[in-house]
Amino acid sequence: MTVPVHCRMIEVPGAEALWLLESAAQGRLVYTQRDSPVVRPAVHRLEYGRLIVRAPVQAAALSARPVLTYQADEIKGAGGTGWTVTVTGPAEVVVDPDEAAHYRRTLPGWAHGPHDTLVRIQPQHVMGYRLARVETVR
Repeated sequence: MTVPVHCRMIEVPGAEALWLLESAAQGRLVYTQRDSPVVRPAVHRLEYGRLIVRAPVQAAALSARPVLTYQADEIKGAGGTGWTVTVTGPAEVVVDPDEAAHYRRTLPGWAHGPHDTLVRIQPQHVMGYRLARVETVR
């Protein structure tokens, strides 16, 4: 009897994908600059149905982008099991000084000053997948 193992991506509903995203500490903010994709490491938290992201990028680079994408995952080594979640939606830079101070206290950052930006994304499109190993018996 041969038992080959296949890797599969199993789609999960949006609510479960957001639950998985909540369990991650870090992810990646994705946007375009001069028609090229840019990916920056970021930290995040879900709060009141919105995704708050702190990333080392200038606010000006994001202010002209009405829609942003955020991606996070947890993939375990050689087995390749885990999950991946991508969130896309309308975004705005957090400019209120009290709100920004709150998020800077609760979200650790890699940069300070003009390259330390907080963004609020309203999840509009949420795609999540569990990465699983499936055995098939022959």
